[in-house]
Amino acid sequence: MANRLFQEARQFVELAKETAAFGTEQEKNEMVQKAKNALSSAYANTTLAEKAQLRDMQHELGKLE
Repeated sequence: MANRLFQEARQFVELAKETAAFGTEQEKNEMVQKAKNALSSAYANTTLAEKAQLRDMQHELGKLE
């Protein structure tokens, strides 16, 4: 079974990237915050490989701010 929190974090990061490209500044900020929260929630319950991917996603979010 795949890690649901990890999958949600990945989805929120993708949504944040889309919102940054096509949404307003406020929408982007809100989505980035939601993605950060999802990443934080997922981190505690992941494997080492997933943690590395989460760090990469966190880096991507940093570029959007």
